[in-house]
Amino acid sequence: MNSNLIKVINQHKETIKISMTLKAECQYFTQLLFKAFYDSDTNSEQALEELETLFVSVRDKACPQVKGKACKRWSDFKDQIPDLYESLRKDAEAIYNNDPASQSIEEIYLAYPGFFTISIYRMARVFYKLNLPLIPRLMTEYAHSITGIDIHPGANIGASFFIDHGTGVVIGETTEVHDNVKIYQGVTLGALTVKKEYQNSKRHPTIAKNVTIYANATILGGDTIIGENSVIGGNTWLTKSVPENSIVTHNHQVEIFSKAKKIR
Repeated sequence: MNSNLIKVINQHKETIKISMTLKAECQYFTQLLFKAFYDSDTNSEQALEELETLFVSVRDKACPQVKGKACKRWSDFKDQIPDLYESLRKDAEAIYNNDPASQSIEEIYLAYPGFFTISIYRMARVFYKLNLPLIPRLMTEYAHSITGIDIHPGANIGASFFIDHGTGVVIGETTEVHDNVKIYQGVTLGALTVKKEYQNSKRHPTIAKNVTIYANATILGGDTIIGENSVIGGNTWLTKSVPENSIVTHNHQVEIFSKAKKIR
């Protein structure tokens, strides 16, 4: 009985060929990368050396066909670090300047799930643009597991991005978010139709600059464009474009109980 079971398990493993070590290493790689960027107690030089070793390990597991070849190098990422710092500085400032509850920039770096997830997204985005499989997705899924914020590394997000609270936010692969956009918890920027044949098409919306999207709004479709300076109210459902300077709200129905009615 056991020999038959082991045979079935091994046949299945041969079919899918995944390494859970890759997932664990990517999580540690992501943690160390964030600490190398921001933790004053982490020796950045030592961390970068360890990260290079880790990068080679996860790269070779994710795409074994390039093992030992001089391509998709750690230096390709390292060269982007100054620009990443500048971009993330703008994100942190956007959160600090827009959230009246924030007391300091240090608080943003330490305590804000939105900033943590945006940081990991922007780091993963570099690897995504290098056409590395699995690694960027594993990085953003690690952030997702911690914060509840799901940003696909394929999404194209502009400067000074602000996510407040963040739980339940979903941003799909072909989403475009321009500069100075603010979104709140529960917002979905998703696909209107989910079919495999649309894999290589733009399935998710475009959010123009200076847009605010309040909690639990859902905006769907690759042809959907939210115009500049617009405000999308909470619980709104949109599948069509709106022009710039729009205010879109969900219409609530208010009913006043009469004395004859009982509240159950």
